[in-house]
Amino acid sequence: MQMMITNPPNLRPDLAPRAKISDAPRSGQPTIGMVSLGCPKALVDSERILTRLRAEGYGISAQYTGADAVIVNTCGFLDSAKAESLEAIGEALNENGKVIVTGCLGAEEDYIRGTHPRVLAVTGPHQYEQVLDAVHSAVPPDPDPFIDLMPASGVKLTPRHFSYLKISEGCNHKCKFCIIPDMRGKLASRPVHAVLREADKLVQSGVKELLVISQDTSAYGLDRKYSAHEWQGREVRSHITDLTRELGQLGNESDLWVRLHYVYPYPHVRELIPLMADPANAVLPYLDIPFQHSHPEVLKRMARPAAGSKTLTEIAAWREICPDITLRSTFIVGYPGETEAEFQHLLDWMDEAQLDRVGCFKYENVDGARSNALPDHVAEAVKQERWDRFMEKAQAISEAKLAAKVGRVMDVIVDDIDEDGIATCRTKADAPEIDGNLFIDEDTDGLTVGEIVTVEVDEAGEYDLWGRRI
Repeated sequence: MQMMITNPPNLRPDLAPRAKISDAPRSGQPTIGMVSLGCPKALVDSERILTRLRAEGYGISAQYTGADAVIVNTCGFLDSAKAESLEAIGEALNENGKVIVTGCLGAEEDYIRGTHPRVLAVTGPHQYEQVLDAVHSAVPPDPDPFIDLMPASGVKLTPRHFSYLKISEGCNHKCKFCIIPDMRGKLASRPVHAVLREADKLVQSGVKELLVISQDTSAYGLDRKYSAHEWQGREVRSHITDLTRELGQLGNESDLWVRLHYVYPYPHVRELIPLMADPANAVLPYLDIPFQHSHPEVLKRMARPAAGSKTLTEIAAWREICPDITLRSTFIVGYPGETEAEFQHLLDWMDEAQLDRVGCFKYENVDGARSNALPDHVAEAVKQERWDRFMEKAQAISEAKLAAKVGRVMDVIVDDIDEDGIATCRTKADAPEIDGNLFIDEDTDGLTVGEIVTVEVDEAGEYDLWGRRI
């Protein structure tokens, strides 16, 4: 039986986990399949679509053959991602025949129909109503109000113990290599009480880790002029500092983890660090910050919003407040015009910054991106050579940092336990899919997925740890 395609490995360092579909449809229930590609923000869109469909009585299938139609939520971030999306659409058409396309690449309907004219409908990102209309046309709903019950937390495509919490859509920046604002629009933040209500509901349903995501988490609420709303008897602003503080009060680090992603290094980020240093709340000492490069001229050519900030000074300030903070970032090598001296500046910057977790893209043109028109594009062989050197540097830093953790006692969250009893876990320094793991290979009897347990680290590798329960 053909399982539906998922995110391919190693396509990008920012992919969402593979969607987990476990509900079994009832006999005769109209059933929809979902292929969710791309980043965690797209995965949240898929969850919202499926939640609406489940509320209308549709079942959800993990196989093409078990579905009456298939929705493909596409990615259009890079040309390689577009190719992967077209491949997924083609596979769905071959295996099922009734396909509805949505997501970022859906903004380019002619491009999609030029390759796959048989798709039933094409909609852009977060156009939920149009997706539902297309599903209704292809597969009319037939709900059974006595059977088709909706869980309070809605449909989730992640494991039950963690969930992505999307706080805004779109982005106000105009980075030359990025077309996300063209596809998803300008910043549109959710009101703070709506975000907190969703987060509280997730925690009440058993979620142990909330991963806060957006295109620009630091800018949250700017479009709303940081409007204030009442939450549990007090006034809270739609501002990342207030939101983070309130999320941290939903639990403490022994029973809930709150992890921040896509944080731009604006000055007010310093206000978040004391929250991370306080073990009495649930905010993890972890920042995912897309630095992209270190050299001022490269950042200027990229039109990055933080090009003038002194990032090394900020990093030092964060570590002074919270010595255990984990810093993860992504970078682009081979950007148009990047000289050997500018690339060496990045390697030297990495030596000084000592980031804990790092991902890297080789630059590629994307249809519609302004960077395509820049002069002095870097040869593919040079891009590959620089990527190899960059990853060698990042690996050496990671290996040394992990070696220093041997002998330390820390909490981990259990993600999986295989048939041999080996538990795959993550530390507070590790986000799902994009970071490393800690493995427990003995004394795992009684462990359950989603449990937070204490271990002593007894071995380290280049990206992963091993430990024993204490």
